[in-house]
Amino acid sequence: MIEIKDNILTQEISELIGKYGNGREALLPILQQIQAKHGYVSEFAQQEIANALDIHPVEVYGVITFYSFLGNKKKGRHIIRLCRTISCDLAGKDAIIRTLERELGIKFGETTKDEKFSLEFINCMGMCDQGPAMMINEQVFTQLTPHKIVDILKNFR
Repeated sequence: MIEIKDNILTQEISELIGKYGNGREALLPILQQIQAKHGYVSEFAQQEIANALDIHPVEVYGVITFYSFLGNKKKGRHIIRLCRTISCDLAGKDAIIRTLERELGIKFGETTKDEKFSLEFINCMGMCDQGPAMMINEQVFTQLTPHKIVDILKNFR
């Protein structure tokens, strides 16, 4: 079964090479497409992409770990990203962290057992005047309070 999935992934990467080319500049769009389709970029995909672009696998891994919207681990259906800038700190981010972790039963960097939610930090959302701020998938939430967090999560459960 894994071999079939790997073969399909190899074919997908080949098609993306056809679309974006096999130069270094194709790396990010290919990673974005794999991430969008599979929710993460597996070790196998990283190796296949590196081979197809004739670059070292550590370069692929470096790009994945640099960009917060790429990942090398399977994540939940709803990815909650909380801004961790100083302005969000001053606006009460610690209470938001405690509420999210308590409500979901996980710590930041983890995914719930039902794979419904993942918690991550993001370096800046550009919402410094409206913090604390977070995103759930592509939806932005600002001026957060613990009470708002409970209500927001109810809508995603």
